[in-house]
Amino acid sequence: MTYDLARSARLSRRGLFAAGGALALAPVLAACGGDKKDDTAKAGGGSWSFKDDRGRTVTRKKTPERIVAFVSTAAALYDYGIECTGIFGPSSPVHGKPNPQAGDLDVKRLTSLGEAWGAFNIEKYVRLRPDLLVSNMFPAPDLWFVPQDSAKKIQEIAPSVGIDVARTSLLNPLKRTAELAESLGADLRARKVVDAKARFDRAVRTLREAAAANKGLKILAMTADPDNLYVAVPDSYCDLNFYKSLGVEFVEGEKSDKWGFWEFLSWENADKYHADLIMIDNRSSALPRRQLDERPTWRRLPAIKAEQTVDWAMEERFSYAGYAPVLEQLAAAITKSKKLRA
Repeated sequence: MTYDLARSARLSRRGLFAAGGALALAPVLAACGGDKKDDTAKAGGGSWSFKDDRGRTVTRKKTPERIVAFVSTAAALYDYGIECTGIFGPSSPVHGKPNPQAGDLDVKRLTSLGEAWGAFNIEKYVRLRPDLLVSNMFPAPDLWFVPQDSAKKIQEIAPSVGIDVARTSLLNPLKRTAELAESLGADLRARKVVDAKARFDRAVRTLREAAAANKGLKILAMTADPDNLYVAVPDSYCDLNFYKSLGVEFVEGEKSDKWGFWEFLSWENADKYHADLIMIDNRSSALPRRQLDERPTWRRLPAIKAEQTVDWAMEERFSYAGYAPVLEQLAAAITKSKKLRA
């Protein structure tokens, strides 16, 4: 991500991280309704419909083919064999490596509408002739990375689907993304998909066992900018919420604003909490590790001194293929970490 994180923090705490700062959408082009069993219509002959997590049912005369999605959402659909035409959000390589939010996408083959916060190129979007826009929500009804000042114009071009990923269990967006992919033509019985789900299930068991074997280990999930260290409120994030249900123990950040995703700590107070293991935001928007290491209060944290850290895939793609290795990595970090003295 190329936007200025510190500047974004001053403009909007919500927009900076994961609560949808510039996103409010008006009603989509289709009416709500239908029973749960009628939420989706599979690909094939006839019309297509999908009821998203705003409770809105989007309908089309045929299954959408020209799909534009937030990059990690596009990456999740790709894991099911559904290819998007365009993407928006961070996709450029980071330090010479593929952007972690892009998953297995070949981003060079896709049209990017912009990577920075608020940089959604409407002219490019129109030229793509989209059938459908898809993104996550932090929380509903806002679509992640769809700018507020142009949301109405964007929604008039094509209908949209939103998957809620805040204040819920990880299992819910994983399930809903799979359902969306199936409605768009994915075969959930394909070997690749079945194997990914089996690996995810094994990873869940491994993480639960690791948490039980290292009971009492305290984990802090965080991100940072030049002004502050931000401690996550675990129940607001679907992944941390799910890890808690498996027995993982987190430092509980206090809600600093109405959105309730973070506690803001000045760098002078960065040592407010003791943690044995620190999960560090791996997005390109977060303060990089080399700059974190320049801060004395960061270097003095027990977990940093003990080199007990692990990447936090805060905007991982919501597919079983995407999250299986994330759970495996966290389980391995918990297994090798030791309880430290404050």
